[in-house]
Amino acid sequence: MGLLVDSFWRAAVYCLRPRVIMLSMVPLLLIGVLGGALSYFYWDGAVRGMRSMLESSTLLATFWGWLHAWGVGDVTAVMAPLMVILVVTPVLVMVSLLAVALLMTPALVALVAQRRFPHLERKRGGSFWAGAVWSLGSTVLAVVALVVSIPLWLVPPLVLVLPPLIWGWLTYRVMAFDALAEHASKDERREILRRHRTSLLGIGVLTGYLGAAPSLVWASGVVFAAAFFVLVPLAIWIYTLVFAFSSLWFAHYCLAALERLRREGGGAPSATVAPASDPAAVAIAVHPGAAPDATFISEKELP
Repeated sequence: MGLLVDSFWRAAVYCLRPRVIMLSMVPLLLIGVLGGALSYFYWDGAVRGMRSMLESSTLLATFWGWLHAWGVGDVTAVMAPLMVILVVTPVLVMVSLLAVALLMTPALVALVAQRRFPHLERKRGGSFWAGAVWSLGSTVLAVVALVVSIPLWLVPPLVLVLPPLIWGWLTYRVMAFDALAEHASKDERREILRRHRTSLLGIGVLTGYLGAAPSLVWASGVVFAAAFFVLVPLAIWIYTLVFAFSSLWFAHYCLAALERLRREGGGAPSATVAPASDPAAVAIAVHPGAAPDATFISEKELP
């Protein structure tokens, strides 16, 4: 529990660092650049295509006629740009967040390691491809668990428990692997995941609940269309900041756990003494610098 609380407060403090705040702003910059490029090359064509689609829709023809009867002007001219924005924005958001997720976690783990654990040996027990396979396999298992558990969501208390629990499990599997990939060996990573499974799962569940906060802001931006251009970027920034906090929490916890594990297993391994039946091996084992033809030590002289 002490390690859990300590890593929580350290992660919260690290979120106030200028470097972390700048990283959390990267999705907004990417969205601005991508959105500007797409609008420069494709905006007019996309709006014309959307307007043509709205005007030719038989389902909406009655609605347009009803608005014209009330004296409303050309509604499609206003709706077409808004619909283009509503369609393109989620795509830009997902691409930007995916790029940040791939870049942010290694950067934050490196920040924690550099400032707090510079002495920790890097054993590189998890390669990029091993991490990709691990993340993909964990994601598939989580999706299967979600699909299987859907009937249980009809029970009111379980719908508030099962999805966060499953996504928390996925979060702890992926982020714990990423936090330990550079510094821990494969055996050390397995041991830490075995010893600290409950705490790591708790971190995953808690950060999963925190990740629901941007969704409320996002939904408000959809409901209150007038505030769309303010609330949606705010939701993206909050989501990225929550992601950064999650990565920092796992990095502080996992690297501290790795440091403790190595302290517990510290000490030089004892030398292996060769069997007395091989005199040359005995001589070399006791005196490693001795040549093979050195004077042998009798068994009685061995400690």
